[in-house]
Amino acid sequence: MSDCFLPRLGGIEVQVDELASVQRSAGHDVRVVTATPGPPRDGLVRVGPRVPWGLPVGGSLRAVLDGFAPDVLHVHAGVVSPFAWRALATCREVPSVVTVHSLWDGGVGALYRRLIGDEVTVSAVSEAAARPIRRALDVPVHVVPNGIDTRPWREIRPWLPTGAVQVAAVGRLAPRKEPFTLLRILRDAGRRVPIRAVVVGDGPAAPAMRRYLRHHRMDGWVRMTGRLTREEVRDVLAAADVFVAPARRESFGLAALEARLAGLPVVAHSGSGVADFVRPEKEGLLGSSAAGLADALVRLVGDSELRHGIASHNGSTEPARCTWPSVLAAFEELYGLRR
Repeated sequence: MSDCFLPRLGGIEVQVDELASVQRSAGHDVRVVTATPGPPRDGLVRVGPRVPWGLPVGGSLRAVLDGFAPDVLHVHAGVVSPFAWRALATCREVPSVVTVHSLWDGGVGALYRRLIGDEVTVSAVSEAAARPIRRALDVPVHVVPNGIDTRPWREIRPWLPTGAVQVAAVGRLAPRKEPFTLLRILRDAGRRVPIRAVVVGDGPAAPAMRRYLRHHRMDGWVRMTGRLTREEVRDVLAAADVFVAPARRESFGLAALEARLAGLPVVAHSGSGVADFVRPEKEGLLGSSAAGLADALVRLVGDSELRHGIASHNGSTEPARCTWPSVLAAFEELYGLRR
């Protein structure tokens, strides 16, 4: 069960869709229940009326449960997840696993304390996401990372550039992703070393970001593409040398994982979920501030041996815990805890 699902696009939507597909391939009987309106699909139940702006309000879950009689309920929750909250409150007779895809603050923990009882197994997508849950609920929190099909990204190998190093960033241009922190990092690094940058994504911050680039005369070397398909994102990564993920409150960082699989060194915040699969000087460099991330980017630009060494490592190894067989096995174990 998930508030958000396709055709909305985001980390939770993609993960729930791909997890259900992998589970069906493994022989499980899976239904995805969502409050997001949209077209019908086999194995998908959309609950609730159509409302303005396509908000995932949702409706009663009783008919769904009575008609399907699930062995286990897997609830996918973010910070504000009214449909997930309703599922946890009304489906207490069904053994449940709740996966938290976001970073909590104190107020969210107080709400979930009323919803999560002994019958619910709790997981999070990273250690960064698990820590505030453990503090708020004082319960075991299992870490099961997001899964990824590695094959499309393994076909990419970073090119060896001539001239300026190409920097890529991919993500929704919204406050939580800190797009202006990204631009400040690029501006700081661009004053010190020759770089070019591509920012992939769209969102409410896009117009102000373009104004920022013009104001600081960065629009000649920073290109904003808007939203791209996953195939087009792969093309961007194929032409890039370094990937930057600036957000502090990134619970996992699927775009960074894709870049790491594509062979790019990743620059990311040390307190984010990206740190679960990016180790300093192994898969990339980490920093604890915007200035630290800019320093890391400058270091990678100036040290081609380090940059190419990390790229070679990333291109020849896989983050085993994030592959779908590993994620599927981890969730099957959690389902078994409550059967």
